[in-house]
Amino acid sequence: MAQKWQLDSWRAKPVQQAPVYPDPAALKAMETRLRRVPPLVFAGEARRLKASLAKVADGKAFLLQGGDCAESFAEFHPDNIRDTFRVLLQMAVVLTYGAACPVVKVGRLAGQFAKPRSAPTEKIGDVELPAYRGDIVNNLDFTPESRTPDPERLMLAYSQAAATLNLLRAFAQGGYADLHQVHRWNMGFVSRSPQGARYQEMAARLTETLNFMEACGLTSETTPQIRETDFFTSHEALLLPYEEALTRVDSTSGDWYDVSAHMLWIGDRTRQIDGAHVEFLRGVKNPIGLKCGPSMEPDGLLKLIDVLNPENEPGRLTLIARMGSDKVDTKLAPLIRAVHREGRSVVWSCDPMHGNTIKSSTGYKTRPFDRVLAEVRGFFAVHQAEGTYAGGIHLELTGQDVTECLAILGARVPCRRSPQTRAERTRSTPRRRRVLSRPPPIRPTIP
Repeated sequence: MAQKWQLDSWRAKPVQQAPVYPDPAALKAMETRLRRVPPLVFAGEARRLKASLAKVADGKAFLLQGGDCAESFAEFHPDNIRDTFRVLLQMAVVLTYGAACPVVKVGRLAGQFAKPRSAPTEKIGDVELPAYRGDIVNNLDFTPESRTPDPERLMLAYSQAAATLNLLRAFAQGGYADLHQVHRWNMGFVSRSPQGARYQEMAARLTETLNFMEACGLTSETTPQIRETDFFTSHEALLLPYEEALTRVDSTSGDWYDVSAHMLWIGDRTRQIDGAHVEFLRGVKNPIGLKCGPSMEPDGLLKLIDVLNPENEPGRLTLIARMGSDKVDTKLAPLIRAVHREGRSVVWSCDPMHGNTIKSSTGYKTRPFDRVLAEVRGFFAVHQAEGTYAGGIHLELTGQDVTECLAILGARVPCRRSPQTRAERTRSTPRRRRVLSRPPPIRPTIP
């Protein structure tokens, strides 16, 4: 029998990936300040997302979740927010048109500031400093001052998240998401490619459909679904002092909601069943995600599902598989069989990014696109073989015209960046990627 959940019960559990603040009193004071700030999202919005995800779990919708690896204070700009929103809209309309089902749009935005690390410190030469854990904790610059965790950054992250959400709501509800704007969503750096031409062909067919609907009296003015869209936010609930400070009791239901985002997820490094992150998220009523890497075993997954979704509530839990292209066939199927056998209601989503990271000879971490695509195809193939529903995809992406080391269909693409030392190149920093060549899109199968 699980112990009764309390807002701070996670503090009695082992905490992974936690930065060490040199001044605990300053951190506590910042938590007190954050408890007084307005919520970033509302419980009713989180419940609406849960209802949409319940449709995904039932095979009647598809989840599209995406955004940058980690948000940055230095790159905070309305154009960056707009372009990420736009590329997600573009992807959503392609999926909706191709699969003929609703697409639930969830961004890795307005809160994705913290980064898990493979080691607590980083060493360059003879100097060893704390690892960079994202802008909400410390700074990327390799100096003692920059790498010291600073509680003031929690408030900076909250302020940036609030401004980002304000703009996202304006885009989603203010007319920018109108389907009549579908031609304008195409990104400039792919508009001249074969993929851009294919997108424009699809947009032209959609425009013809909208013109027919308008002739029937269904316009942006009479049908809000044409003019507006639901757009939700999510991030990894990694920095628990921040998450606790932004967790409130909903006045209408009396339940606890983490109001830092609509959806939170637990990473593959922090999913210990007796750990602090599982303990914290089991008590909030938001939709939650759970990353499932190749080390996940069926029995362990079922135990985690029992803890995180004991009432088997549809839409509550999304399982985000990140196996790697070489393991998806063998590692994913046993998990699917166990979950299906026990009758657990979950959304299955594919993260093809994090299991396919390699380090090139130049020191850069990169993801060959053919491996990313292979994992997506493998994910759908396994579900088809098991007779279950492949319900979503979870991507790192950006709307900016930038390029890093990238393998496209087996070919290397050189970096086009400012010169760096080898030590600087080997650091794991927020990455932006440009897909220069894409095969035809994969359409989800609706049983």
